[in-house]
This record gives sequence, structure tokens and C-alpha cells, in this order.
Amino acid sequence: MKQLWLTARLDIVESLRARWFVIYCLVFGAIVALLFAFGLTESRVLGFIGLSRLLVTYIQLTMAIMPIFVLVTTVRSVAGDREAGVFEYLLSLPVSLGAWFWGKLLGRYVMVFLPVFAAMLGAVLWAQARQIEVPWSMFGYYTALLAAMGWCFLGLAMLISALARSTDVAQGAAFMLWLVLLLFLDLILLGVLIQGKVQPELAITIALANPLQVFRTAALALFDPQLIVLGPSAYVILDLFGVTGYQYYAIAYPVLLGVASAGTGYLFFRRSD
Repeated sequence: MKQLWLTARLDIVESLRARWFVIYCLVFGAIVALLFAFGLTESRVLGFIGLSRLLVTYIQLTMAIMPIFVLVTTVRSVAGDREAGVFEYLLSLPVSLGAWFWGKLLGRYVMVFLPVFAAMLGAVLWAQARQIEVPWSMFGYYTALLAAMGWCFLGLAMLISALARSTDVAQGAAFMLWLVLLLFLDLILLGVLIQGKVQPELAITIALANPLQVFRTAALALFDPQLIVLGPSAYVILDLFGVTGYQYYAIAYPVLLGVASAGTGYLFFRRSD
């Protein structure tokens, strides 16, 4: 455990010195500042007023920005050290492979999740200072959702980093994965399934295998429990999970996917190096 925490601490220190972390913090801090500047806490949309409206907008923007940031920056973890020649030096130290791999994963997770949570927490503190009502249940669930999303894409990034032999290949694979999750399952694949007269239940099940789709639907379900905006597909989702069941699924599935991806990456990492 000591080796694990030392490796995590090393990765945290390296991240604090990296330019990507500064940009990452500025992006999410600027998002919250702009949302306040444009007066979203004063507006009413679909019955949501105050901080609820800001959190709904913030979670949607975060789902578009956070995954690509996590993928592109994390895939350099193993592949970058290997390519830079630091890999052999680090592993010559009295640190086990498991402690090194999972320590880097833990350290990077702290640095990925902390700015996102800090920006949202800052919005809550500012709202309290201005005597704006804080929806604590929504804040708690969105925090868990962001934590699950960060862990999911971090696990996928570590898998790609363990498989790739260079940073260029790793970053290209990460970008392609993001495009597939963003476009392919939502548009092209579902269009092909519909044209092929596939059962709607099967099409929706395949769509819910996409973690990005899971996050989007969960964010919608919090302020639209009947998922009216999804149309007929809402009946399949609600019949299969129910509102509460789907909220648990949106947390559990991405976490398990991240654990499985990181575990598979570790197996490849241990066998190949």
C-alpha cells in the first residue's frame, strides 16, 4: 500500500506541473463563471430555477469535455513513460508492477475528478452566499455521476495506454474511441439497426452499452423522470430499469466498465513488460 500511495503521489505531482492540468482547471472554472455571468441561476426552464438550472447545464457541458480530456491526457501514462525511456528506470526501483500501475491510476483519478468537483462545489458555495436554494439531492447524484464517468474513461484510457507502443498511437486510439462513443453508437449504428428492422429493445440495449449515452440519459432522468424527451424509447428503459433502477445503473455500469478496462490493461501490462 505504501508503494501504491507513493506512486499515486508522484503522478499527482507530475500532473500539477503539466500544462494540460492548468487548462483543465481553467476550462471548468470558466464554465461555472460564465454560467453565473449569464444569469442561469435567475432563469426558469422546465420548472427548474436557481442552482438546479446551472447544475443541469454544467453536467451537460462536462459530459462533452471531460471524456476527451481524460482519454487524451491519460493514454500517455504508460505509453509515454515507455517511449521516453523513463519506464525501465521507474520499474528498476523497489516498486511492484501492480503498485506502479494502480498507483498511477489512482493519482490520475484524483487530478481528473478534483477540478470538476471543485468547480461544482464552488457554485454551491457561491449560491449559499447569495442565499440561493441548493438542491442537495441533485448535487449529490451529479457528483456520483461525474465520479463514475471519470473512473470509466480513466479505465479505458489506461487500457489503451497499456496496449499502445507509442504516444502517437495511444492518442490516436483514444480520439477514435471518443468519436465512436460520441457518434457511431448514437447515430450510425442505430440507423443501421432501424433500417434492418431490428427490435427496438435490442437497439436501445446496444445504445445503453455506450457510457456516454448512459450519462446523458441519467442526467435527463433526474429532472425528467418520465424521459419524455426520449420519445418511445423511454418506455423500454423505464420498463427495464424503472427510474430509480436506472439511476443506480448509470452509476454502477460505468464504474464496472472502468474497473474491467483497467484490470484488462493491467494484465496486458504485466505480461508484456
